[in-house]
Amino acid sequence: MKPAARIAAVVIGLGVAGFVGWRLLGPDAYSPRRLSGYVEGETLYVAAASAGPVSAVSVQRGDRVKAGQPLFALDAAQLTAARDQAAAQLETARAQQRDAEKGQRPQELAVFDAERAAAEAAVRQAQADYDRIAPLVARGIYAPARLDQARAARDTARANAVAVARRKAVGTLGQRPDTVAAAGAAVASARQALAAAQDRLDQISPKAPASALVQDVFYQPGEWAAANQPVVALLADERVRLRFFVPEAEIARYRVGAQVRFSCDGCGAERSARINYVSPRAEFTPPVIYSRETRQRLVFLVEARPAPGAPLAPGLPVDVAPLEAGK
Repeated sequence: MKPAARIAAVVIGLGVAGFVGWRLLGPDAYSPRRLSGYVEGETLYVAAASAGPVSAVSVQRGDRVKAGQPLFALDAAQLTAARDQAAAQLETARAQQRDAEKGQRPQELAVFDAERAAAEAAVRQAQADYDRIAPLVARGIYAPARLDQARAARDTARANAVAVARRKAVGTLGQRPDTVAAAGAAVASARQALAAAQDRLDQISPKAPASALVQDVFYQPGEWAAANQPVVALLADERVRLRFFVPEAEIARYRVGAQVRFSCDGCGAERSARINYVSPRAEFTPPVIYSRETRQRLVFLVEARPAPGAPLAPGLPVDVAPLEAGK
């Protein structure tokens, strides 16, 4: 071989060796291995339980809302009237219950007092007549029948006085126990009807169930919204999670409750997440993270809930630091 050819062969060999060495020992060879994954979010579709025209929309697409913040409202005229009617019926039932528990009015009891006074006067008069006639009958001036009449009149007056006293005692009582119980049941039923009417009224003015991002608004004021038809779509912070895939040989390290570290483009410093689900079944590497290096691997899906921080956009790729053995 000529010297020039030998030199060319050596140069080519050194170049190939250098390229292979760079591939094996270059910067990528020393960077820690990462697990591929992405951010996923479950959308909450907020709707009203009844149909009606939309009267107000309090949010726009892209807004951040807090838990309890109003989102939209349907026209409430009919349901407000129904709620007010239920409230009036409850007050009526309560008044009837109070009336059933009370005795008669003071004016009615005063009539009993007057009747009792008259009855007691009649008893005194009948007793006086009896006391006057008895000696005369004993002396033979009056026939015995006259004494019997006086005795009967006295006993009748006494019985009437007792009856008047008992009528007053009954007048101070409420109605019969069954009637009072029925009045109480009517109050309970009216209270439930009012609660149901208020609940229907609240359902046409939904509020955000949690801190969230408004993804979309489907109706505007003046439009008719059908019952259970979504009006606003929310991405709640608590429904955002990471989904990443762990090789079959390493899945034993991952347990629910374990903490992992992850990074993503634009996220700044590494962030943490806590594992809340580990799939019990292996699968081939999903197309979303498919690569030549992983196409033959069996992996397990792992889900983790990120710690509070800047919101993460669904679909954002993430790199998760693998857990080391024994952790």
